[in-house]
Order: sequence, then structure tokens, then C-alpha cells
Amino acid sequence: MCANVFGVLKSLFGKPFDGGKRMDHGGPQQQQHHPMEQQHQPYNPQHPAMMRLYEVQKEVASLGPQVCTFSGLQNDRDYKRLERELTRLLLEVDQVDTEGKPELQGARKRAAQEVEGLLRYLEENATHPSRVAIEQLSNEARQLVDERVVAPQRAGGVAEINDELVDALQEIVLRLTQVKTEGRVPLRKARYRALTRLCAVQDVIEGRTQQQTLSLPLSGDTHEAVHCINQVMVKVSVARSQLVALLMGLSGRDSCAHLSRILTEMQVELDALDVSGNAAIRNYRKQVVEEINGLLKHLDLEGEGDDTRRYDLAQNNSIREIEAVRAHVSHLREGILRHCAMGDLGFRPKAELQGMLTHLDQVDTAKNPCIREARRRAVVEVQAVITFLDLREALARRQPGPNEHPSHRAVWLVLGSLSDLQAQVLGFDGKRVDKSYMMLEELLTKQLLALDAVDPLGDETTKVARKQAVKFAQNILNYLDMKTDEWEY
Repeated sequence: MCANVFGVLKSLFGKPFDGGKRMDHGGPQQQQHHPMEQQHQPYNPQHPAMMRLYEVQKEVASLGPQVCTFSGLQNDRDYKRLERELTRLLLEVDQVDTEGKPELQGARKRAAQEVEGLLRYLEENATHPSRVAIEQLSNEARQLVDERVVAPQRAGGVAEINDELVDALQEIVLRLTQVKTEGRVPLRKARYRALTRLCAVQDVIEGRTQQQTLSLPLSGDTHEAVHCINQVMVKVSVARSQLVALLMGLSGRDSCAHLSRILTEMQVELDALDVSGNAAIRNYRKQVVEEINGLLKHLDLEGEGDDTRRYDLAQNNSIREIEAVRAHVSHLREGILRHCAMGDLGFRPKAELQGMLTHLDQVDTAKNPCIREARRRAVVEVQAVITFLDLREALARRQPGPNEHPSHRAVWLVLGSLSDLQAQVLGFDGKRVDKSYMMLEELLTKQLLALDAVDPLGDETTKVARKQAVKFAQNILNYLDMKTDEWEY
């Protein structure tokens, strides 16, 4: 935990701070002290200077966890508060009178290093390129939603909700999932918070899109309660726009608590209506109540991201399921490649691999884009092994006849080369800067060029085969690209 990152002043022995640390990712790392420092005798813990440094240490220990989990920017109120408190502590440490004694000077120096380390860590995360990227994407989504949804409704118009808007939001979500956090808690929290809010907006907008297709509201002549329900529906439409504005930080006056009270009052108003004996109106009221419940479930996002189990997806049960499948696929892949290297094609665990695809399809992603992406990548890994086995089997069964079209034979020659290259790609475990990566990429590109040079000469079978071979080569390139893009959840 973050509290463990700070040096402890041992009051029994008067030992100064165990400081001199550097903040890095999840916390600091201890530096080596000069051997001479270990020869100093423990100083009297009751000395006024030591007592003051001890008080500073307690304040540092209190502020430390807040610094280690702060996920905002430099202009945030909490950032300025933490910076102000740490700067004050640094000044107080500097004012401690050491009376020129080396032991006290060393203790003061290490106390200053503790505070400076926290200040550095606070600034590094607030200005980190990934934090800036998260904010830029959030602003892009905010501007899009403001122009298409919030501003038109505030002006008394109609929100411009269509597939183009939904697709644009989804594209921003995907870009957010690709932002690297380097394992830093503040960056993971910031990315998770941005994703959660944007996904909630997607949910609300898509729900509205579906609502627009309903044959509602009913005519007020049908029943006296219908007029009341229709009025509530109008309020729900306004509340939906307010919720989107809140989630995207576009509302200066409203609050989640205020909107929650309004929606709850709508529910009470609907519950008080007498719709007994009329199934159609009862269903109408039920649909409106469900709309309200759908909005209420998104109003608990104020503290979203503070729960470690939420933003730390390594602890997520769905991710654990996906990782278990990936580990098993890796084990099978190694076995397949080993048998193929020996010329043994008898090891074909296709049924087991197909079962993994079924299992992955059943993994609950909870609409979390990071979990969805993790599942998609696991599916690609399984499919890559299956297509490798299928091509190897097809090459082993192939018995070309004397009348085989020359162009068709040329395509099969390329497929044979692609199979060998795919084996290397499956076994590749490096980075894009590696020479082996660049070599594989170049060889695969050459096979695509070779396929492009094949002239079917009007042979339809060759045309189909070449098209499939091109797709196969591109899939191998995409798989190699995926293996080396350093994606993280």
C-alpha cells in the first residue's frame, strides 16, 4: 500500500527518516545511503529537531496515499491543495534547526527527499503524456456530445442522435482503451473514470434512440392516467439530457443528487396513478418507470474509479477467465509448434480450441470496453491457432493433378510459405523494434506482393483461392501487429 512508501521515524531509537527515495509508477524506490551514514549513532528522539521531523513524517504519511491515488490534472482543486500542503511541509523541514550536527542534517535531508518525492510523483502523473491523452479524448467526446445532444436541447430543439454519433463515441472509447498507463494507479484510475462515464453516455443515448422508435406516448383520450404519464415522459426526456450533461461535465449548476431527487419524485408520481384494470396503460407506465431506473443507475458515478477492484482489471473475474483461456491457448500453441517442427501432424486439439471460443463468447464483459477488447484479442489468438492447423491439414491433403492451372499452383506455393511464416509468428515473443519482427513483416509483405503478381488468366478457382490467400496473409500481419502493440487493460 501507499502508506508503506514512506520512511518511518523510530521513536525508540531516534532513527531519522529512511528516505532518499524516487517515485516510480506505483510508488518510490529506496536509494542506497552512503556507508558512513550507517556509522552514526541514533540521535536523541526527544531533541526538538527530531520531534519536529517526526511530526512532518506523520503529515507526509497522511498525504502520501492521497498523492499516490490522485488521478486529476494540475488545475484541479485537489492537486492545488496537495501541492500547497507538500510545499508547506518542505518549507517547515527547511526551517528545522540542525545546530550544524551531521545526524540532524541527515535526518532533515531525508525528510526533505520524502516530501520532494511526493511532489515529483504528483506532478509526473498530472502531466504524464497518457494523462494528457485521456483528457484530450475526454474533451473530444465532451465537445461532440455538447454539439449534438446538450446544446440543441437547451436551445429548445431536438438532440441530433443517430448512428453517426453512436459510432463516433464508440471510436473515442476504443482510443481510450489503447492509452498506456504503465501500471500507474493514477493513470489507470483516470482512464477507467473517463471510459466509465463515456460508456454511460453511450448507454443513455442508445436507450433514447430505442425510445424514439416506440409507438408512445398513448393518446390522452384513452385513460385519465395517460395524460399524467405523458407529462412524466417529457420530464424524463429533459432529465436524460441533464444526465448526459452531468456525465460529460457540461452542467455547471445541476448535481447528481439533485437529478436523483427529481427522478425519484417522478417514480412516486407514477406509483400514485390508478391504472388498475387496463393492461396497456399499466405496460406504458412500466416502460416509463424502466426508463427512469435506467437513468438512475448512472447517477452513482461520482466516486467511480475509487474502488481498486474496479479500475484494477487484473482483479476482475472476467479478465481472470480470459487470462486463463489465453494461458491454455499458449500451452496448446507451444505443443502444436513443437509437433509441427518434428513433422508430426497428429496433435490437433481443434475441438479443445473450439470449446475455448465458446467459453470466451460466454464471458461477461459488463459493457466494459477494456474487457471487451481483452476478450476480442483472446478470440483472435485462438482463431490464429485454428487457421494454422486448418492450413497445415489442407497442405498435407493437397494432391495436385497434372491438369492443375499454373496460377492455382502458384497460389498454393504462396500458401505453403505463409504456413511456415505463420508458425514463426505464432512463436514470436518480441517487440516491434526487434530485427526478427521487421524480418517477419517484410517476408509477409513479400508474400502479399507475390499473390498480387499471380494472374488468374480467367480461372475462377484461382481468383477465389488468391482472394482467400490475401486475406490469410493480412490476418497473419494483423495478428503479428496485435501481439506487439503492448496493449494493456
